[in-house]
Amino acid sequence: MTFSAPEENTLGVVVGNARRAVGKTARRLGRASAHRASLGTAFLGLGAAILVGLRAVYGVSWFIGLWGRGVYSQPLAALSAWIVLGAVIVGAIVTTRVIGDRLPDWIFGLFLTGLLVAVALDVIAVWDLHDIGRDATAALAAGMTLLIVVTVRGSSELLIAAGVLGVGLAVVIFFDTPPSDQITADWIAPQITAVASAVLPAVIGVAIVESFRRMVQVELDRVLVQSTVSAPRYAVGMLASEELARLDLAAEELLESIASKKTPLPLAPKMASIAASLATELRLHLIEGRRETWLYHAVSESEMLGKAVTLVDKSSLAGLLDPIQRDGLLAAAWLLVGDTITSNASRTVTVQVGPVAPGETPVPEHKILIPITITTTGVARNRVDPSIWDALGRVGHYSDHTQDSSLRVDIECLVDNPADV
Repeated sequence: MTFSAPEENTLGVVVGNARRAVGKTARRLGRASAHRASLGTAFLGLGAAILVGLRAVYGVSWFIGLWGRGVYSQPLAALSAWIVLGAVIVGAIVTTRVIGDRLPDWIFGLFLTGLLVAVALDVIAVWDLHDIGRDATAALAAGMTLLIVVTVRGSSELLIAAGVLGVGLAVVIFFDTPPSDQITADWIAPQITAVASAVLPAVIGVAIVESFRRMVQVELDRVLVQSTVSAPRYAVGMLASEELARLDLAAEELLESIASKKTPLPLAPKMASIAASLATELRLHLIEGRRETWLYHAVSESEMLGKAVTLVDKSSLAGLLDPIQRDGLLAAAWLLVGDTITSNASRTVTVQVGPVAPGETPVPEHKILIPITITTTGVARNRVDPSIWDALGRVGHYSDHTQDSSLRVDIECLVDNPADV
């Protein structure tokens, strides 16, 4: 959410915006972003381990075939490469299943060292053959082995490791080329395929896992924000709820101490100061609860909406919307910024609620007509998801047109007159 000036939280402490404050709270309450397995990526890790196992079986079968034909000039080196790689694969699978969320740096370093040793031994075994693309086995399987740790290590680390492996194989192939008269298309193609098969699995795995994490985080954020649809007209947000719980505990402890006569009356200056601070904080909560609506918290406390949506609601009229209208307005905002979340496009949405003004449109008895204007940037009229119109239809009668090459929607929202409630 975008504000023209800094705002204060319920304790009177100036923060950049409520979204960042809530983000800090979420990090204090368990460091959710660090626990990747909590987002369900452990299942992706299990699937990756199965793929690595299948690739290892294929590589071992190819190794056995070459061994039987007596291709290797140093067969023990090739055998040692597979022994090391097998130990790395089994050790990595067991470790990731036991440790869970994050693989320690020293274990990750040991994992990479094992892969490096396996690649080096395999290259030594086939060096005299001058055809690494066809004859190397363990070295090529090492690239896919990186998938085992794709869910427990950072994406950049795996991409760097895959890149180093690819560059290393390319350099080795370059220095192990056969005589120039033997370099043909039939020789070049397997070399390119070998480098690609060593690098691409890790790159694809990182892309899949990152997309999955992003999707789950977006859905979790939307579920969290969706809870505001059933909130009262004025409500406190997540951060304020945490502070209220803290204040409640502090007040209970103080009153219990006075009731049990552990704290004598009249209160000492220090204890009186603590009591006064509690009263001030509670009063700030009461004041804040009379000016912040569900829509304010839905936008400010959302990691996704807060980046792209600006709310203008000076009279707190959004609180008058019923749950169906709230759900439609919130769904429309999510759909409008959805492409921004997935593609980092330059797209913003401004939602202006009110002000209420007399108009020519007849209004039913006991109802108020609240104008809601949604202006966007980077949203072409012909690229709007059809479900957005269904969502806007739940809010009220709307009309749309293009403003500055982007979509603008004017909504006439009928709500119950609070004076009649």
